[in-house]
Amino acid sequence: MPLEAGLLAILACPACHAPLREESGGASTGPSGETSGETPGETSGGEPGTTELVCTGCGLAYPVRDGIPVLLVDEARRPA
Repeated sequence: MPLEAGLLAILACPACHAPLREESGGASTGPSGETSGETPGETSGGEPGTTELVCTGCGLAYPVRDGIPVLLVDEARRPA
């Protein structure tokens, strides 16, 4: 379930206060357009059909559960 653009525009990473970007399903693409090598239908979290909000600064990936962003540092996935 995609988040509303207005909501995504006001959310920030609780750890470093940088903007967040939404990643969901399929292989994610890096800044230069390369794919991450994940299997289709899988996010970097490894679970098919999940959505994450990824920090553009520190790279923490926050889960979105039932359409609600869980912006807790303890719940975030660390970048590899």
